[in-house]
Amino acid sequence: MTSDRDPRSDLTAWLGEEVRRARLAAGFKRQDQLARRLGFDRTVITKIETGERPPSGEVADALATLFPQLAGGRFAELAEVARRAFGKFPGWFERDWLPVEREAASLRWWEPLLVPGLLQTAEYARALFEAWQPASSAEDLDALVTGRLDRQRILDRETPPDLRVVLDEPVLHKAIGPAKIMAAQLEHLADMSCRPMVTVQVVPAEVGAHGGLLGAFIIAGPAGTVYLETAVEAQVTGEVPARDRVALIFDRLTRDALPRGASRDLIVKVAHEQWNT
Repeated sequence: MTSDRDPRSDLTAWLGEEVRRARLAAGFKRQDQLARRLGFDRTVITKIETGERPPSGEVADALATLFPQLAGGRFAELAEVARRAFGKFPGWFERDWLPVEREAASLRWWEPLLVPGLLQTAEYARALFEAWQPASSAEDLDALVTGRLDRQRILDRETPPDLRVVLDEPVLHKAIGPAKIMAAQLEHLADMSCRPMVTVQVVPAEVGAHGGLLGAFIIAGPAGTVYLETAVEAQVTGEVPARDRVALIFDRLTRDALPRGASRDLIVKVAHEQWNT
C-alpha cells in the first residue's frame, strides 16, 4: 500500500524521504541492502521510507549512527517527535477504511489465518504486533493495541453493526503467543459469538481447499465497500467486480462452515483441550 502522507507537511513522511536519499547516496540501491546492514527486516525500511510509520528508537539510533548527517544530525530527536505525533493507524487505513467500518450497518468478514481484529483480546493483538513490528518500542506497541481496541467500540454501540465472521479452523490452532493467550482469546471469541449481532462460523479443516485461501477480506454493507488483505498489501475498493467476487466467495464459505452453535462448541473445545493445559 502506497502512503498518502506528504513530506512537505508530514514529519514522518519527510524523515522517510531523508532516509531514502541517504540510502541512495550511500550506495544502497535496494532497501533490503540497507536493512541487512542495520540488522533489520526490509519491511522496517520500507515502512519508514513510505511514511507509513516513523522509525522506532532502536531503528532511529541505528540510522543516525550509520548516517551521522541525516536530517541535519537531528534524526533520532526528530524521529522521537514523529512517534509522539503519529496516529494509531496508517494514513491510508484511517482515511479509506475506518470511516467505512464505523458507519457500516453490516460487516461480512472472512479470516483464513487470524482472529479478526474486532474480536481480538489485547494480549492476542499485542503478540501479533510484536511479531509484525519487532523493532517497535513498548510505547509504540501500546499505541497499536489501543488503536485496535478502540475500533471494537462499534460493537458496544446501542445499534451495533451486524457482524458475521467466518474463520478457517486452523485459526483456532495457530499459536499466537503462549497457550494462556490463546485460551483467553478463544474463550473471548466464544463469548462474543453469543451476542445477537455477532455471528461466528468455522470452516472445518476437513473441507480442504476452498476459495478463501488467497487472503482475508471484509465486505461493509450496505454499500458493499470491500477491504482486501494479503501478506504483502491491503486495499479498499468499491469496484463491482471485486465486490461481487468476494461476496460469492463469502456465500460459499458460509455454506461450508459449521452452524453458529456447532462453531461455538468447536471453539470452546479447542480452547479447553488444546490451550488450557
